[in-house]
Amino acid sequence: MTRNVLIAGAGPGVSGSLARLYAAEGGSVGLLGADEDVLTQLRSDLEAAGAVAGSAVVDLTDDAATRHAVTRMGEQRGHLDVVHFNPSAYREKDPLSLTPDELLEDVRLGVGALLSVVQAARPFMGPGGRITVTGSMAADSPWFGAASLGVQKAGVQNLVHSIDAALAGDGIRAVSVTVRGLLKKDGPFAPDNVARALRAAIEQDEADWRAEIPYTG
Repeated sequence: MTRNVLIAGAGPGVSGSLARLYAAEGGSVGLLGADEDVLTQLRSDLEAAGAVAGSAVVDLTDDAATRHAVTRMGEQRGHLDVVHFNPSAYREKDPLSLTPDELLEDVRLGVGALLSVVQAARPFMGPGGRITVTGSMAADSPWFGAASLGVQKAGVQNLVHSIDAALAGDGIRAVSVTVRGLLKKDGPFAPDNVARALRAAIEQDEADWRAEIPYTG
């Protein structure tokens, strides 16, 4: 099935692997991210593989800019079948050195930006639409040395449950895939394998839908 896919927080890791996976299926992929060089390279890779791809540099913590970029991607494609949310902020500070402002800044990216993306994408999504999020074991097993990451992952996991409940009546479902392991270049937690788990999550039977799925490799 050919899909129009939007990936927010696109980069060279899991999100890049997911973009290539959907492109290999013939999907049209829109990329939103902060690093122009990374986006250019990823878009070039997708186009070289014969896929239709678009990209836009955007600061996802900027609500107005994010909504504009998502709307533009939706208008270009006519509709969106899959929206994937990937970003998080990694700040190596423990709870005794992390400031409230730093925590809020990180949560603005790792959690709050999901609202900007989903609300802007909603007019372009219909029954069968899917929203996926890259989750992490940091949600319930945080490392104190990067305290804000655990807060972000717990928050976004919780928010996905609310988004799924709010949209289920319209036939649109949301799911976070909790990666229970450290990302590595090779092995079960290589980006390509995590991307496959995210891709598989949208094929759930709606009657037994789960808004959070653990990936244990």
